[in-house]
Amino acid sequence: MKESLEAKKKRALEMIKRLRQTYPDAKCALNYETPFQLLVATILSAQCTDKRVNMVTPELFKRFPDAKSTAQAKPAEIETLIQSAGFYKNKTKSILGAAKKITEEFDGQIPKSQEKLVTLPGVGRKTANVVLGHAYGIPGITVDTHMIRLNNLLGFTQHKDAVKIEFELMKIIPEKDWTHYSNLVIHHGRARCVARRPDCVNCEISDLCPSVRKMEDGRKKREAKKSL
Repeated sequence: MKESLEAKKKRALEMIKRLRQTYPDAKCALNYETPFQLLVATILSAQCTDKRVNMVTPELFKRFPDAKSTAQAKPAEIETLIQSAGFYKNKTKSILGAAKKITEEFDGQIPKSQEKLVTLPGVGRKTANVVLGHAYGIPGITVDTHMIRLNNLLGFTQHKDAVKIEFELMKIIPEKDWTHYSNLVIHHGRARCVARRPDCVNCEISDLCPSVRKMEDGRKKREAKKSL
């Protein structure tokens, strides 16, 4: 039987409540002091761990703390500082392109709308939502690999495309919780529902997860066959 939208909303609210209790300090794992620094850190986080990004950014931000100074940097300077974050040539191109556009078109300030943010080089909806949610307090759902995997397991989506998942979740999750929901699910994906070995036995929301029920039903069927 297909779960109704209202049932999904109710289940999501209970899930958020429990995850808030489990991860009271859940927040963006990237270190930054300004919206521009968050933007740069998020660009760097593509195909890279937050831990590695946080190792790279102190020296980068010390040398180039804002859009104006970054826009004047030479590509080789940025590349040398971010090389260990991977894909450093493409990321350098995005960072410099974004810094120049911010300086020239937005008075050195990070735009506060997704429509304007996604016009910046290297910035898609995911990066825009990170910046809006954490730098400006404007709700946005950030869909990373953890969000794709867990929301499929939770039965909130059957999509693999990040944008489709974002729009689907916007119908299920209360708007005020969009940013924090992403933080909570990402934390849960790292701490409990890890990809290779999910800890379903100790999971705080296992009774709310249809994938756990499917696995349990499968186990019971296999045991029943053995007993015949």
